[in-house]
Amino acid sequence: MSVCFLLLGTNMGEKETNLQQAFGRISNEIGQVITASSIYRTSAWGKEDQEDFLNQVLKVETDCVPVEVLRICLTIEKELGRVRYERWGTRLIDIDVLYYDKEVINQSNLVIPHPQIQNRRFTLVPLVEIARDFVHPVLGKSQLDLLEECKDVLEVKSV
Repeated sequence: MSVCFLLLGTNMGEKETNLQQAFGRISNEIGQVITASSIYRTSAWGKEDQEDFLNQVLKVETDCVPVEVLRICLTIEKELGRVRYERWGTRLIDIDVLYYDKEVINQSNLVIPHPQIQNRRFTLVPLVEIARDFVHPVLGKSQLDLLEECKDVLEVKSV
């Protein structure tokens, strides 16, 4: 069994329902959710003229290999109604693979650890809540250290 960390995000429709549906599908199709962070509200990152996001990080135990985790995440997004209009745009649901064990993968369709973890408070705050001491396999720093060094100033509030 492996452990992966997934980031859920939504800023359209019934946001809490979107997170619950994604959580359920992940539990059924990827593996057991060992720990779930609180749900956090944050302003949009990257493209700021849109509604606030709700975000949550899940720690999942899985038998799936990393590329299969990604494939399932993309299928869940599509089946829950995600349409990709523009980069960093509004979305019903977004599921990012943040970490998969301590693996480092750099393929055209999959990069693990997620390359923006250290730059996004909306990712680091929930990660610190459930895995503060987990060490980034490339940067060699804990999630708490990454959060303390993060230059992102967007407020991240527990819902």
